[in-house]
Amino acid sequence: MSVRIRLNRVGRKKIPHYRIVVMDSRNRRDGAYLDQIGVYHPRHQPAQVSIDEKKALNWLSKGAVPSDTVHNLLSRQGILLQFDMIKRQTSPDVIAEALSKWKSANADREVRRAGAKKSKRKSGAATSDTPADAPTSA
Repeated sequence: MSVRIRLNRVGRKKIPHYRIVVMDSRNRRDGAYLDQIGVYHPRHQPAQVSIDEKKALNWLSKGAVPSDTVHNLLSRQGILLQFDMIKRQTSPDVIAEALSKWKSANADREVRRAGAKKSKRKSGAATSDTPADAPTSA
């Protein structure tokens, strides 16, 4: 049985919420799943992700393959970094130190990303005041 970690859509029309679940790859998107390891709310600003690290690491160690989107979510949470270090049989002290360093760097990155989005919105609002399709005199 090929096991995947993927998103299971819940929520109303045009308001998506996802469960991060472990399921057989042959099941349909919203079919029966083996275990739920987290949730993902993409409509929140910033998107909210909560993943149970122990469950995720357990399923990854058993050979579950994450989908592309879940791979990105696990990477942003630092779970794939932790799994890679465990797979290389790194000592727990080194793993804890590397994760704390990664989390501090990631927090700085998120702050910069949020600031860049705000400035982009402001500059976009300033340029939208001038009509793009203004007639030119010929």
